[in-house]
Amino acid sequence: MVAPPDNDVLWARTLHFSHSGTPALTGVSVGVREGEILAVTGPRGSGKTTLLRCLSGQALPQQGEVWFNSTPVHTMGALVRERLRRDRFGWIDPEPALVPELNVWENTALPLMLRGTGRRDSKTAAHEWLERLDVGRLARKRPHALSMAERQRVAIARALVHAPNVVFADEPTAVLHRPDRTHVLRTLTAAARSHAITVVLATHDAEVAALADRRVALLDGRRVTTVQLPGATEATDAPDAEGRAACSLSV
Repeated sequence: MVAPPDNDVLWARTLHFSHSGTPALTGVSVGVREGEILAVTGPRGSGKTTLLRCLSGQALPQQGEVWFNSTPVHTMGALVRERLRRDRFGWIDPEPALVPELNVWENTALPLMLRGTGRRDSKTAAHEWLERLDVGRLARKRPHALSMAERQRVAIARALVHAPNVVFADEPTAVLHRPDRTHVLRTLTAAARSHAITVVLATHDAEVAALADRRVALLDGRRVTTVQLPGATEATDAPDAEGRAACSLSV
């Protein structure tokens, strides 16, 4: 077992993962620095979601290592990983999965209330984040009364409300129209930068990836040095001395 670099909040080495015998990740290595916005790019089916699930502890790699702040995630039991995700990570799905029975502020406050924060404090924090994301006026509405873009902003507020170390955003603008997509992503990245939150963003869209500090490209479950995205060819970071890009290819 090799210790991760000190400046990487997340570090993964030679990850392998298969779905029903079909490889989803093949020897992928990556490091994410604290406060960085990293875009994981590539076409649909390239392994982006699987990589985010492994990095966040939702799935255990069949081979390889995942570290968070120098703590091995890949050796944790299920309950410890669940606590890690609840307390230290935020997650944004492609489609905003809000609880229909709860109003907007209750949906936003859910991560805090699940960890035992009092209702008053949870409500105050939820309102603060909803205001930052320009949806404070909707705090008492239920999800069915919101547009898709408004729901996604609420989902982003929910992912940020408990001050996580890392937010994982899996194609967070996939269901949005172009104007809403740009605004939602800029809102997410601005909020993350102002609070020094690390973001790992999976996207197949070159315009979305352009908002990140750095890009890592996947193709057929492998790291690549270039990958064709819609309307653009993007370059990823070069391999480093620690071997985090040892599995990079050229295509």
